[in-house]
Amino acid sequence: MADGRASWLWLMRGLYVLLGLIIIFFQLLPLETLPRRWAGPDLLIVMTFAWALRRPDYVPMYTVAPVMLLADLMFQRPPGLWAALVLIANEWLRARDRRQRETAFAVEWLTVALVLVGIVMLNRIILTLTVVPTSPLFLITMQTLFTIAVYPLVVLVSRLLFGVRRIAPGELDPGRWRP
Repeated sequence: MADGRASWLWLMRGLYVLLGLIIIFFQLLPLETLPRRWAGPDLLIVMTFAWALRRPDYVPMYTVAPVMLLADLMFQRPPGLWAALVLIANEWLRARDRRQRETAFAVEWLTVALVLVGIVMLNRIILTLTVVPTSPLFLITMQTLFTIAVYPLVVLVSRLLFGVRRIAPGELDPGRWRP
């Protein structure tokens, strides 16, 4: 029984990494030859936050950090800055998972929205202070709003396709159980 839970846990962690790599791959595909005038949602961040609030044991630091660092390198962002901000936000959300279990979905969505806006603003401030070229504010705002808007859909897909659901208040949390 314990071996089955551990296997499932590692399978879901591997699934997170695989889905992260698939998202990065599809975002790198050259589907358009002209620069876009709009920015789509950041599905990697939304998936990470949704899984952190639903099943924090599926997205530990040592799986999130390499995926986010790879995304920084592939998308030619300053290496490590966005990854560090997402990792800090992920750990903060993972620490709040027990408080979020009994809350309504709207409160969870608002929490994710505030965390996302916070790390986007902090990223923008750090890039501006270090005189690194940044994207236009309109595109950053559009991407942030689309990312917030797509959160319920990602939660639904995670629940229906991958079985990532909240742990019930009386249910044993396999990621936190220690013999």
